[in-house]
Amino acid sequence: MVMVILAILIWCAGWWVNSRLANSVAADTRAVKLAVPIIFGIVVLIVWELLVRGLEVSLVILPAPSLIVTRFAASLPILWQDFQQTILKGALSGYLIGCTAALLMAIAVDRSDFLRRGLLPVGNFVAALPIVGTAPILVMWFGFDWQSKAAVVVVMVFFPVLVNTVAGLRETSAMQRDLMQTYAASYWQSFFKLRLPAALPFIFNGLKISTTLALVGAIVAEFFGSPTVGMGFRISTSVGQLALDMVWAEILVAALAGSAFYGVMALFEKTLTFWHPSQRG
Repeated sequence: MVMVILAILIWCAGWWVNSRLANSVAADTRAVKLAVPIIFGIVVLIVWELLVRGLEVSLVILPAPSLIVTRFAASLPILWQDFQQTILKGALSGYLIGCTAALLMAIAVDRSDFLRRGLLPVGNFVAALPIVGTAPILVMWFGFDWQSKAAVVVVMVFFPVLVNTVAGLRETSAMQRDLMQTYAASYWQSFFKLRLPAALPFIFNGLKISTTLALVGAIVAEFFGSPTVGMGFRISTSVGQLALDMVWAEILVAALAGSAFYGVMALFEKTLTFWHPSQRG
């Protein structure tokens, strides 16, 4: 009971500190913007630890953060192998193939009314298909190794990037396009100097959304067949063994990888679209 009361007090104290920081004069400074989420995360972990131990929650239901960190540190070789199999081979390769194909197809769709009217509705239909239905089929087609996981990722990331890119390429106004024609610009000159820069915020929106889809697709695909390595394989077998600390260790790896992946794309976006209002200070 003491730990529960302490958890409530720590939560209230953290809430008070963050409220003061968020409403202070320096709320827009870089230091405060970093401090608020860090304090919030630390408070959540402390409260989680105290509540689990104070209420004597079973490991099967929810392990304490300290147990997860201990298991994470003790299983680094296994986690690294799973990371290589799922993230570096399956998710990353599928992401690069799917996004590259989507960008090239978006250019073709932009130049063809037939493709725009015919492919995009089909794309919306395919994007709505549940992964639990398509993943087993692709695993049977491409085998149980990382190639089938990459195929699932390609299917998941292709259409979000395609739709966003096509929308971005049509973002320029008629006056801007007429001005390029007045300068006798060719299609590719107009594309690289006007339409592609205007489409970059849309393209990066699709790329950032697809970072999460790629990780989810690669992990879920391993539930339907994989070698004896991989994050999805480890999660499914650990759940069967009631080793929930290992499951949470894999979730931690996925969260760190996903955050880093998204951060890299956000950094590229900030570098290439520094002129856009959303990136201005």
